[in-house]
Amino acid sequence: MANYELTIAHLYGNLMNTYGDNGNLLMLKYVAKKLGITCHTEIVSIHEPFDPDKYDLVFFGGGQDFEQLIISKDIQEKKEALTNYIENNGVMLAICGGYQLLGHYYMGANGEKIQGISALDHYTLSQENNRFIGDIVIHNEEFDETYYGFENHNGRTFLGEGERPLGKVVQGQGNNGEDKSEGVIYKNVYGSYFHGPILARNEHLAERLIRLSLEQRYGKDLDLPTLQEALA
Repeated sequence: MANYELTIAHLYGNLMNTYGDNGNLLMLKYVAKKLGITCHTEIVSIHEPFDPDKYDLVFFGGGQDFEQLIISKDIQEKKEALTNYIENNGVMLAICGGYQLLGHYYMGANGEKIQGISALDHYTLSQENNRFIGDIVIHNEEFDETYYGFENHNGRTFLGEGERPLGKVVQGQGNNGEDKSEGVIYKNVYGSYFHGPILARNEHLAERLIRLSLEQRYGKDLDLPTLQEALA
């Protein structure tokens, strides 16, 4: 079996860790280890450049309003590099606030319009005196996979051009409580409102992200077992 390596950027990992989102990084490292992949992780935080050629996978978690406001300003400095990474089929998982900041804007707790980087064509409105909270189940027809999680968000996100949902809501509210969409897929970017974290409950999604990352670096002809085979 070939010796593969992955380098993961944890975007603002010291600031964006609402509801244990860092568990997604632990799950990626666990799956990589089981598949025999050497995994390196680095935090890329405020006042630090993002090198789109250095990383095979980017994880961008959620945060509280205060941290997100700080990050919304700093991330403008990384806008071009992150957009280039995404448009060149870089693999990314973005949760809640990270997901929102990849779009055009989101509405803050006090009604202020907070700019994202417009790398993806979605936008996020707020709700008055309401949040979407509870268990959520979605189904992705493209992969015929069901994902289980927990949502807790005030934002109502509406997808735009080139975006398709991560899944259709079976139980819960999803992106906006209206159109039965949850999350986003754009090229190799996966976004979601699932906390929990999402990958700990959906190991097939963690494996999908790792395989996509390896294919971008090494090509599609991978000498690699499935996770199910590796755990057997």
